Amino acid sequence: MVTSAALLIRERGARPTAIADVLEHSGAPRGSAYHYFPGGRSQLLCEAVDYAADYVAGAFGDAASGQQMLDTAVRFYRQGLLETDYRAGCPVMAVAVEAGDPDIGAEVVTHAAAAFDRWRGLIAARLIADGIPRRRAADLAALVISALEGALVLARAGRDVTPLDAVHRQLGRLLQYETDKEH
Repeated sequence: MVTSAALLIRERGARPTAIADVLEHSGAPRGSAYHYFPGGRSQLLCEAVDYAADYVAGAFGDAASGQQMLDTAVRFYRQGLLETDYRAGCPVMAVAVEAGDPDIGAEVVTHAAAAFDRWRGLIAARLIADGIPRRRAADLAALVISALEGALVLARAGRDVTPLDAVHRQLGRLLQYETDKEH
């Protein structure tokens, strides 16, 4: 159910993702929602955001360089866009965009903020390991997340991966420059 919720949020957003939709998507029996998620929809949304955060963190953690981390993220987003006819976005971003919606709830938004913080920290740590100074690595990590999420929005809206490809090229060049500069 958590995986189904994350998949539905990345395509629809958090607000339109109801427990009934998650049950239908996952094939889980109705009673299981109340058994596993006594906190209701809010708990399910929080767990879906955490699941997405863990999934991305796992992919980032396996990267041997900042460039490889970037390549992995772009490949994942590209695949999601193409396989879903440009419906798939980022469930964490979907929640963050809906932050002012009272139906989403502050707790879910807090989980989204924690996911972004975690990803920035992982990227910064990888860039530091690549030899980039700590402060610069933190700035670059924020840039990488912001640029990728923005490119994903542009690609979905335009139904074209060109913005994602452009961000990939430019961030790749920047990361290469920063790494070369420090060595």
